[in-house]
Parts: sequence; structure tokens; C-alpha cells
Amino acid sequence: MNILSLFVLIPALMLLGLWIARNLNQVRGVMVTGASCLLALSIWLTVYFVQQRAAGNTAEMLLVASMPWFKPLNIAYAVGVDGISVVMLLLSSIIVFTGTFASWQLKPLTKEYFLWFTLLSTGVYGFFISTDMFTMFMFYEVALIPMYLLIGVWGSGHKEYSAMKLTLMLMGGSALLIIGILGIYFFSGATTMNVNEIAAMHNIPVDIQKVFFPFIFIGFGVLGALFPFHTWSPDGHASAPTAVSMLHAGVLMKLGGYGCFRVAMYLLPEAAQELAWIFLILTTISVVYGAFSACVQTDLKYINAYSSVSHCGLVLFALLMMSQTAVTGAILQMLSHGLMTALFFALIGMIYGRTHTRDIRELAGLMKIMPFLAVGYVIAGLANLGLPGFSGFIAEMTIFVGAFGAEPLSGDPNTSFRMVATIIACTSIVVTAVYILRVVGKILYGEVENKHFLELTDATWDERVAVICLIFCVAGLGCAPFLFSDMISPAAGSILKSIGVM
Repeated sequence: MNILSLFVLIPALMLLGLWIARNLNQVRGVMVTGASCLLALSIWLTVYFVQQRAAGNTAEMLLVASMPWFKPLNIAYAVGVDGISVVMLLLSSIIVFTGTFASWQLKPLTKEYFLWFTLLSTGVYGFFISTDMFTMFMFYEVALIPMYLLIGVWGSGHKEYSAMKLTLMLMGGSALLIIGILGIYFFSGATTMNVNEIAAMHNIPVDIQKVFFPFIFIGFGVLGALFPFHTWSPDGHASAPTAVSMLHAGVLMKLGGYGCFRVAMYLLPEAAQELAWIFLILTTISVVYGAFSACVQTDLKYINAYSSVSHCGLVLFALLMMSQTAVTGAILQMLSHGLMTALFFALIGMIYGRTHTRDIRELAGLMKIMPFLAVGYVIAGLANLGLPGFSGFIAEMTIFVGAFGAEPLSGDPNTSFRMVATIIACTSIVVTAVYILRVVGKILYGEVENKHFLELTDATWDERVAVICLIFCVAGLGCAPFLFSDMISPAAGSILKSIGVM
């Protein structure tokens, strides 16, 4: 059995273990054991990948395997990883592990909650290891469906509305995806749905590419919060329980950027070059609009949700620049934002669980009451606004350096178009600093206005585990980004070379 299949098998065994668990301690034991195994497996895979590259293994993908699944449509269970998918698997494992501890005290229906949470993570893992379009789409759907129940049952606020809005908009994106996938399969003349094999054939007519590229890019872009299809994101994040917000913003939204690059741009390269300028306009709007929208929010979750719209827009923005430096920055941004936003949502959930409010107008002086959580929030904020030494700085700098020097493509309106778009996107840095510093100053410092808050306690041991792990990862990526950029850059360059821009 290919070792990558363990990323699907372990969650399947976790589902079985949760189903037969008879009490809360058994449920927690299954989750911690499974999440720890997945984290250990992803760390081993990362080390193995680095060793293979150091040993001179120049294969574009490692641990490749394929098994026929449905021969009439040439569908196969095909897996493989490159540097991009390895870091995405590592990110997923970190969020699942920390999300387990963030949900340690969740009640009621704890067992049922973790069943759906594990099914969601199964889809995420399966998506990142798949190299067959149909298998990738199947796992994509597996990752989306549990969100409805996780928000609708265990969420807060207008949870039924938010769950339905999220599900309908993301299923709409899925409908576009299946049209695009079928178009690629039938018009490529391929006898397989394997992404790498279709890319190697490179025989889809340009006119056909222009028809189906928007279907694929928008289909994945809906999940990546592409403007104007982002409106599900703030409501969904605001209503979701803590660990679901962590996994959704930290990992699930990354499926959008990953799919746009791995499928839309890789398989439809000429259309990507011709139509990139249209989507660059939309992503630039996402970056700036998301940042300004976060400035006017008063709910902590809505602030972080609109911040995610901005940062995920920056990922798509960098991918469309199609320079190796910018694309490397985009993947680093996916990793960085996944860790930062998971830390933010974890802390917000812990604060809300004690104060029962997320309104910044009702919060003040939390540094005196819960110093551990307050310090964690300061660190998350500094990482989000791009302080050197944290992950946000190196990711955003790599994006803007690569984007500013990106060469114009055949479809660009003029030679300075990309430079102007980069300058506009850079304004989000200043706006991000405004809303982060505003929130930190308002809720953490000053006098405690609600005297009932003085009776509140600081983080418990399980909450400290989740927060410390995420802070360590955010700081580690910021201090040693080369550990991941050296893995990402060759994979990005290989795909860009296939696209024809290198």
C-alpha cells in the first residue's frame, strides 16, 4: 500500500473508533491518537521529501501510485506529492491536531461533532494527495458537505442561515468545477483523468481552454474567497464553532488556491495567460476590500473573517502573477495564513467561551484577566500585520517582490498593469495594521469595564497546548522560511515551466 493512503486510512479508522466509542474519554482518546498519528506522518513525509531532494531525486512528484477505480471513465485512485502538497499536508495535520485540543471541552453531542470533524479532515487530506481530477473532486465534496452540519448544529448566532448560505454557494462552485473537469477530459482527448498526464499531452485547443478556464478558476475561487463570490465566508466563520473555523479558514479555503494552480492554470495554460488580467482585477479587489471591511467590523470573528478574505485574495493574486517568486510566496502565504488564522480563531473562541461576547465594544482589560490568551492574541496580531520574525512578513514580502517584478503576459492590457495592481494590493498592509492595532488596544488594555469579567479564568491546559503549538509554528516559519521555500520553489517552477512562462 502506498504510504500516502494512510492520510485517508487513518481518518477512516478514527471514524470507526469514534463510532464504537462509549464515553467522552474514549472519544477524546481516539481523536488525540489519530490526530497525533497524522501529525507524525506528515512530519515524516516532510523529512522524507527533503532527504529525497538532497539525495538528487529530481522527480516532479514522489510516492506516485495509481490504481484503476472506474474503467469506463478512466477514473483511477491516483496519488503523489510534490513540495506544494507536502506543506499543505503538514498544515492540515497541525490544524487538525490543535483543533482537537481547542474542542476538548465542547458539548453537547461531542462524539457526533468529532465524527463530522474527522470526515471533513478526510476530504482535505484526500484532496491534497490526489492527482486524478475525479478523485480530487470527490474528496473536495467530502470536505464541503460536513460544514453544513458542523455550523448548523454546533454553531452560534444565525447558524442555520450561515450554514445554508455557505453550502449553497460552495455547491454552486462545485457545479462549475464538474463542468470544467468534464470539459478538460473530453476535449483533451485523454484516456485518463490524471492531472500530470493531461498536462504532459498539452493538446487542448486554446479556444476551448478559454471556455473552461473560468469554470475551473471560479469554481475553486469561490472557496478561495474570490470577489464577488466571497460573501459566504464572513457569515460562515462567524457562526462556526472554534475548531471548525480553524480548519475551515486555516485549511479548507486553501483548497481553492491549490486547485486554481494545480488544475486551472496547469491544465489550461494559454487561457490562464490570456485571462489572468481579469481575475487579477478581482483578486486585487478582494485584497483591498477585505482589509477595509475588517476595519469597520465590531465582532472579533467578522474581523478575522474579512481579514481572511484579504489574505486569501492575496494568494490568488500572487498565483496569477505567474512568476516563480510570487507563486512561492503564494504557497508560503497559504501556510502562513493557515497557521495565523487558526491561532486567531482558537483565541477568539476561548475568549468568547469565557466572556460570552465577541463585540470589541464590550471587551477591555483582558490582559489583566487572562494574560496567557491576551499575549497569544498580541502575537497572532503581530504575525497578521507582517511583523518581521513571524510568518506573515516573509510570505507577503515574497509575494510583493515577485509580483512587482512579474513579466507582462500576452493578455495584459498594458505593460505596467501588473505593477499598478501590485501597488494597489500593497495598501492592504497599512490597512491591516490599522484594524489589528485597533482591536489589540481596545480589548486587551485599559480598565475592565464589565466587573463580571474579573471572575474569569485564564486558559486551561488543553487550550494552552493548541495555542503554544500554533505560536511555535508561526514563529518557526517566520524565522526559518527557507525550510519550506526550498521545497515549494522547485514544484512551483516545474508547473510554471509547463504553463510556458519560464
